[in-house]
Amino acid sequence: MTLIAIVTVSDRASRGDYEDLGGPAIERWLRRVVATPCAFIRRIVPDGLESVRDVLVELCDRSGVDLILTTGGTGPSPRDLTPEAMQQVITKELLGFGELMRQASLEHVRTAILSRQTAGVRGRSLIINLPGKPASIDACLNAVFPAVPYCLELIGADPIVADPAMFE
Repeated sequence: MTLIAIVTVSDRASRGDYEDLGGPAIERWLRRVVATPCAFIRRIVPDGLESVRDVLVELCDRSGVDLILTTGGTGPSPRDLTPEAMQQVITKELLGFGELMRQASLEHVRTAILSRQTAGVRGRSLIINLPGKPASIDACLNAVFPAVPYCLELIGADPIVADPAMFE
């Protein structure tokens, strides 16, 4: 069974001051598109290098997660450090993911150029940094997810099958 983790990166959501909208949006999207039986792990962590880095290492190395989708922490504010934390844990960066996600987001959000989404690999885990806004999350996943099953295959992760009708 494919194991997927959804990590919300937000100071306010981690304190309970703000309802997490990004994590549930990702899970709804995946349940619509993924045909493979899978289990979900959900985490909410505060912004910052250590909190994000530590949860990514735990999910990759100890929990054996195949796919990790983060939401939030990709903007230019001082506390937005999700891409920097990911850089500390990955062995390979997949720059094309970020390029395509920004392009797709610009069709919906004019300020998407400020986003620093990216993706990378650690061991048998694919990590994708998504924006925090649900509309942008959908646009980004629609753009990059067709490449996810093949990427998981290449890195030796458990396979995932997406409904091809979702990408026609």
